[in-house]
Amino acid sequence: MKEEQLTAYLKGAYRGRQSTIKSAELERVLHMSGTDLRKLVNKLRRKSVPICSGRDGYFYAKTAGDIIRTIRALRVMIKGLQAAVDGLVAALDKFEEMPPQPDEKGGGGGV
Repeated sequence: MKEEQLTAYLKGAYRGRQSTIKSAELERVLHMSGTDLRKLVNKLRRKSVPICSGRDGYFYAKTAGDIIRTIRALRVMIKGLQAAVDGLVAALDKFEEMPPQPDEKGGGGGV
C-alpha cells in the first residue's frame, strides 16, 4: 500500500527536479520514519520506479537527466561506502586475533 501511495504522491505532485519534497515532510505525509522511507524508496527503485533525489529532497523523474543525476550521486555514495569498508579492513591489522570474516552478502549487523 505504501509503495503505491508514495509513487502516486510523487508522480502527481513532485515531478522533476524543480519540484521536490524534503524527506521530513514526506515522512510526515506518509506517517513513517526516515529509515522506513529510505528503505521504501530503495525498494521502489529496485522495481524501476524512477524516484530521484537531490539536495532539495525527493521527486519523481521527469527526464532521463533526472535519473542520470541520481545515479551519479548514488555512485559517489558507493565509493564512500567502499572507502569505509577498505578502512575497516585495514584496521583489522591492528588486532592480534582475527574473528571470522563477515559474509559478503550483507549479513552480520548494522552499519
